[in-house]
Amino acid sequence: MHFDVRAIADAIGYPAAGLGILIESAGIPFPGEMMTIAAAAYAATGALDIRWVVPIAALGSLCGANLGYLAGHRGGRPFVERLSDLLHLDLGHIMRTEVFFARYGAATVLIGRFVLGLRTWSALMAGMARMPFWHFQTASAAGALVWAAAVSGIGFYLGKNWSLVTRLVEYLGVGGVAVVAAVIVGLWLLRRRALHSGL
Repeated sequence: MHFDVRAIADAIGYPAAGLGILIESAGIPFPGEMMTIAAAAYAATGALDIRWVVPIAALGSLCGANLGYLAGHRGGRPFVERLSDLLHLDLGHIMRTEVFFARYGAATVLIGRFVLGLRTWSALMAGMARMPFWHFQTASAAGALVWAAAVSGIGFYLGKNWSLVTRLVEYLGVGGVAVVAAVIVGLWLLRRRALHSGL
């Protein structure tokens, strides 16, 4: 089945940058990161302005996390377990996130932006654990800004060759493109470290 990311970004426009990640950050499994990447890639064609994509993505991520925090804080563990039952999710994912949160606290909220699974559940776990709201908000805002800039940067870079992106999505699927993007970023980081080491 053909999956035209450009058509989706064209139809949704700027909301694509923040809506998907808002849903995902609120605790509902959803390919929000890929929607942000698609919006940023589309911005590289000139159809959108990357200077708007980044803050919209950060705002969507922050607002979604706040919703997840409030849901976890008010509903506690029973709500989180009911949510997992409703979405037919493995409780093991929640338990692992809970253990990670108990060990690392606020760092989980910050780091969790970049880790699949943690991104979905960390805000819920923070609320469930009764983490002070402003501690959560500070870590969440920092994570949202860094995440939005990094992911939008990846999308914008890929969007410089839109035909490559659409072919990758067609043949590899959205998950495959995410892997390719991760490899590109990893190679870039390794190259940057090597250059700094040589100084």
